[in-house]
Amino acid sequence: MLLPDRNTIDRLLRHYRAQERSVLARPCDLSARRRFEDTAYTLCVLMGERTAHEAVSAAERYVAEGGPAPRQALEGLPGA
Repeated sequence: MLLPDRNTIDRLLRHYRAQERSVLARPCDLSARRRFEDTAYTLCVLMGERTAHEAVSAAERYVAEGGPAPRQALEGLPGA
């Protein structure tokens, strides 16, 4: 299985955090919320997780030095 590019995940994670701050600052801005939800969904797909919280946690581990690969990539490996 191919793993997502760490730089892409890092950039997407920073984008997610910036959008999160924007939504918290303007909770009634529906376009900001939609962009935030789209970014969260993209993280979920790339990290193979069901929730945004799980995807963000997996992304943070993945971009960290020596962080584990996404769970989906580990499936089928001996001992996984």
